[in-house]
Order: sequence, then structure tokens, then C-alpha cells
Amino acid sequence: QVQLVESGGGLVQAGGSLRLSCAASGRTVSTYTMGWFRQAPGKEREFVAAIRWSGGFTYYANVVKGRFTISRDNAKNTVYLQMNSLELEDTAVYRCAAAKVLGPVQVASVYDYWGQGIQVTVSS
Repeated sequence: QVQLVESGGGLVQAGGSLRLSCAASGRTVSTYTMGWFRQAPGKEREFVAAIRWSGGFTYYANVVKGRFTISRDNAKNTVYLQMNSLELEDTAVYRCAAAKVLGPVQVASVYDYWGQGIQVTVSS
């Protein structure tokens, strides 16, 4: 069993930056695909970014590409989402997720474990 806890969310002005962390416990996730999803009020959950366990394979939704960076520190069993140039449309609850088995990283059902979510609010 893996538990995931997000931190680092909050309120930030448009154009600002925020760094989300997702700390895993229960077992190492060094071989897991790790992903970030988000959901805004009245909208469906959407894929944000993902990173494979090795090889430098990262994936981003087009709307965040060039602004967000996903990374991981396996020694800390933690994945990060650096969010720069934040926009109002980035306001959402962000959840991290871990997948044991390879699959399409954009698909939420691929992931086995989920954090509770953390609020990111971007103001004008």
C-alpha cells in the first residue's frame, strides 16, 4: 500500500510560481510512474504531467508545457511539480498519483494510488 500526501499549494498571483510536493510512504515508488492531475470546480479531472521511474521520460499536457516541470527525488520518495507563469485557468485541486504498471500516463485509471489533493488558487 502506498500513501501519497501533497503539499505546497496555496494562493498565488497570476504570473507567479508554486512548487507542489507529493511525498509517498508505505513503500518506495522509485519504480512507479508518478503523475499529477487537477480538477477545477465544474470541470472534469485532467492530466497535468507525469514522469516515469527512469530514463528521463516526462509527459505534459499541452496547456502546461513550457510552464510546469515534473521531477522526482527517489531518495526522498517524493515527486514535485514546479509551476511557473501560473494562470487563472490553473486554479484547481491538484492530486498526485502513482502507477505500478506501465500504461498511458494521461489516463487516470492507470494509476493505483492517489493523494487527497491540494488547492492551488491563482488570482488576477
